[in-house]
Amino acid sequence: MKFSELIRYLLLGTLFGFILIKSEVVSWFRVQEMFRFDDIHMFGIIGLAIVVGMLSIQLIKRFNVSDMNGEPISIPPKDPSQVTRYIVGGSLFGLGWALLGACPAPMFALLGSGVTIMIIPITAAIAGTYTYGMIKDRLPH
Repeated sequence: MKFSELIRYLLLGTLFGFILIKSEVVSWFRVQEMFRFDDIHMFGIIGLAIVVGMLSIQLIKRFNVSDMNGEPISIPPKDPSQVTRYIVGGSLFGLGWALLGACPAPMFALLGSGVTIMIIPITAAIAGTYTYGMIKDRLPH
């Protein structure tokens, strides 16, 4: 990967973090309001993200979009026999999000904005990802 690409990704990530901070998506209080059904702020942002994701996938499929290497992007359909896996995985993600008050991208944005306690969940997330990588071949997929 070229240095100019790394700089571009760093700048895009910084912009994304700035948007997360300014839109209050990383606010622990906003996340708690969402899980208590006290405010629609986060539901609106999540709903918008779902619409953007659906439109993006439809455009990728309709126009046969290629990746950066020129390879066609292939999006296989979900396997309906794996629905339990999706429910368990989504529930674990949601539980962690509710307990911590942040999901992966906001953890880094919060760290960048000076909330140094985020080093602990970031370290735990990296350790969990590493552990999964080590044992994934032995797990039922």
